[in-house]
Order: sequence, then structure tokens, then C-alpha cells
Amino acid sequence: MKKNTKKTAVLSAVLMLIFSSCNTIQQPEEVFVQPDYTEREAFDNEVKRIDEIGEKNTILALWRSSILNDAETIKKYSEKSIEEYKEALKNEDWFNAARIYSSLENLGVADVKGLEKSAAELEKLYMKAIPVTNDGTSAKNKVSSYIEGTVTVWVDRGVKVENGVGYADRVLGSGFFISKDGYLVTNHHVIADVVDKKSEKYSKAYVKLAQDSDTRIPAKVVGWDPLIDLALLKVEVDAPYVFKLGSSADLDTGDRIYAIGSPIGLERTLTSGIVSATDRKLFSLGDVMQIDAAVNQGNSGGPCIDENGNVQAIVFAGMLQYEGLNFAIPVEYLKAELPALFNGGKVTHPWLASFGHTKKEMRQNVGLEVQYIMPGGSASRAGLIENDVLTAINGQKITTLEDMQNTMMKLRPQSIVKIEYKRGDEKKSCAIYLAERPENPGYAVYTHDVLSNSFIPIYGMKLVHVSTAYNKKYRIIKILRGSVADESGFSESDPVTVRAVEFNDDKSIIYTQVETKNRKKGYLDMSIAIGAQLDSPYYF
Repeated sequence: MKKNTKKTAVLSAVLMLIFSSCNTIQQPEEVFVQPDYTEREAFDNEVKRIDEIGEKNTILALWRSSILNDAETIKKYSEKSIEEYKEALKNEDWFNAARIYSSLENLGVADVKGLEKSAAELEKLYMKAIPVTNDGTSAKNKVSSYIEGTVTVWVDRGVKVENGVGYADRVLGSGFFISKDGYLVTNHHVIADVVDKKSEKYSKAYVKLAQDSDTRIPAKVVGWDPLIDLALLKVEVDAPYVFKLGSSADLDTGDRIYAIGSPIGLERTLTSGIVSATDRKLFSLGDVMQIDAAVNQGNSGGPCIDENGNVQAIVFAGMLQYEGLNFAIPVEYLKAELPALFNGGKVTHPWLASFGHTKKEMRQNVGLEVQYIMPGGSASRAGLIENDVLTAINGQKITTLEDMQNTMMKLRPQSIVKIEYKRGDEKKSCAIYLAERPENPGYAVYTHDVLSNSFIPIYGMKLVHVSTAYNKKYRIIKILRGSVADESGFSESDPVTVRAVEFNDDKSIIYTQVETKNRKKGYLDMSIAIGAQLDSPYYF
């Protein structure tokens, strides 16, 4: 939340200033077009490229082989994938063995049925290895028991110097035990400096138990996810109390919840409130809850529980300038993430290199409409096109964008899934490779496509050139409802001249200066600066 607030502040503060010296527009040198593999040269080049890919990523090479439809190459990388599957079994790496098996199964590799363990069996094995009780309902205990199950997370960042004076630099947060042997959950942003390779600061994580706030216990960061803002820590203690993971699906607006944490370092603090809303789009991968329980700096990572002590959400942010406006991560996200978090390291998420919204027919949700496909991405190579409506992934029904997000949350990059979709009235299916979702999908779109197309997901307007002599002149042919372009007052048929495009330092925000004769403003000549964040829930 802090990151998104910062982005918004930067966007509004510098948008009108950034173009003072910028008048260039960078475009990709080449935009991917699906080759015609019936041509020998295109076929041979793809085989060569597949072999290069296969040195590092066997599953991707296998998928590309299936698109090429070359029996020899498919056989080669099917056999190599099966070898990697067997090696994962030998090492009891159930997590990656399941990923490989499901990929082979979804691609229809005949030999998969003869393998030792199925994806379902492997899933049971890696879930069994996770020492967490994440189902059932806790017996109602005393509040003091719940408090004992929480910790203060204390990150030592050494010393910072201001005006020639050194100060202790530390980050405070909260956490809670999910296993008896010392595994606990907190927010990623609390321990970000410990795992950020770009950080030049000395950082080390500790926790303080509720019943012994004077002792700092060293903590190891096991796994972390910046996008969902979750982290798994391990301390060498027997947890005094272990929380059960409930279900935020049981919560509705107005239900009572309790937050436990260490606001501004005040350990063992319990606050109460209600669920204010369940569908705030503050994350790019799913909705979060808004709560009115008092939350301050230091509460981040603490549990949000019901009256029986079941964790229903994880506190992750509050807007300090707005009393009572606070947010929490639904516990379903944690439950979906547990296998990846326990697997260790940074958790990455998959995407199809697409963009879209929920499709409605007769006021009914019928699927996820594809409104943009990035050239060269997985969806592009698999043959999906604009206006296709996704209806299922691996047999899981998809009727809304939220369904898509919840299903993708459980999937990992470098795997192959089966997609079912509708093209007009025709039902179709295909196998698609899940690539790793970039930190800023909109920037990936801009660097892989021409400006007129990339503005569809970025600003919500589709452009066409109106001048071959002056390639900065366009006309708007489509506006997505609720988009930046829509809210900025643009309309279809408005002329647009794009004068400059710029990005902030981390490529998370785009700024564009345009000249237009806006129909809604009486066709007056206008110069407008517009901006957008380059990540949103609508990239998938």
C-alpha cells in the first residue's frame, strides 16, 4: 500500500513537469508476427531457437515444439521433461515434480500416464510436508492465547546518518505463528531490505515474542512475495500458540474482526472493528479487504481474526492521514501461496501476456474477455485473439476476472495449462505456457508493441494512424469504459497527436503529452498530459 500511495503521489506531482525537455517517442525495432512454419527457413530457425531455449527451460521448449508441431522435437523435449520429473522425484522435490507432470498432462504427452506419481498425488505430498493446520475451526480460547501467538518483527538496518548524526535504523512490523516449530507469517514490505539484492543497507531480521519483549530472536526469511506482500519466516522456538487459517470467504461487509499487532512498537495490542468492504483493488493480483479496526505503523503483518481466533486476513497497510481507512490481505491468498513460500526464495507469478475485463451477457458474468494480447507473449503464440472469452483453466470455471486471479494464484510460472475459451459461438481450447509476470506489465507491453496498440491496456484507448507523413498523428477508434482515457474525457473519433512519452525511474509509471480536439470539450485545441501506472489487476 505504501508503494501504491507513493506511485500515485509521484504521478500527480510531476506529470506536468516531466515534458519540459522530452520530445522523443521510443518504439520497438520489431514487433512479433507469428511465422509461417510451412516455410522451411522459418521452420529451421524455430528449431534452432527451441534448442537454445531447451538448454535452460525444458517445459518452454516442449511447448514451443508443440506449436511448431514437429514430432522429432516434441519427442526430444518430452523425454527431457520426463527425466527432469524423475530427478525431482528422486530429490523429493514434490513441488516441481507436480509442475512438470501437470505440464506434460495438459500438453497431452502420451507417456505421462506411465509415470510413477500423478500431479494429484504429488500435491498431497508437498501439502503434507507443510507443517500448517489450515483448515477447520479453532476452539474459542482466551484473547491472551491469541496475543501469545503473535510476534513483533524487528528488522535492524544498521545506522543512518542525518545532518552528521547517526541514528539506529530499524523497521517494525508484526507476525503470527502458523506452525508449532516456529514458522510465522508477516508482510514482505516489513522484511524487504533483508531480501532485496539491490539494497545497499545492512539488514537482519529478528522477532520478539509477546511474553518476552526484551529478547530478540534471529529470524530466517524462507520465502517472500512482493506482489501479494507476504513473507514466511522461521525462528528456532516452539510457538506458544499456533493460529488456524480460516476463510475470508466467510466474511461479509459489517462482520466483526480483531487485529493483533505492535503499532509503533506497542506490543500485544488488540483492536477491533468491522469489515468495511471486501473488494478493494489495491493489488494487481486480487481484491483486498478494507477494515476499520485501528491500524498504525507496526501493525503490518499481524493477524486479522474472527471471534474464534481463526485468521481471516493479514493486516498490510493503513493510511495514517485517514483515520479508520485500513486494509488486510484475504487469508485465501496465503493458503494458495503456502506451497511456494515453503519451497523457498522469491515467489513469482504467471501471466499469459494479455489484458481484459469480465464479460457480461444479459447481466450475467460469462467469462474473461481478452481485450489485448502482447505480440510474442504466450497468448499470442498460442493463437488467442482479441475478443476471445476465457471460460476455464485446467477445468476450473472462469466467469470473472476475480475467478481468473484466484486460479492463477495457485499456478506457478514455467508450467503449461489448458485454456478453454469461446470465439463467437464456437468453443475452443489450447495449451498455453505460463511465463513469469513482469514487475510492470504495461512497460513490457510498450516495449513489445507499437504505440497505437500498447495504449489499449495502458490508457484504455485504441489508436490508428491518420497520416503516413507524420507518424505522431492518430485517431481514437475505441475507448474502454472506466479507463484512464475514458475518465480523462476522450471519445472515439477524437484526433490525437502524441508529442512525448516518458517513464519514471523504475518504469512503473508512464507519462504522455498529447494534443487533441476533444469532442466532449467542444473540439477545442487542447494540450493534455496524462499518466498511468504500468501495473493493474487487468493484466493476466
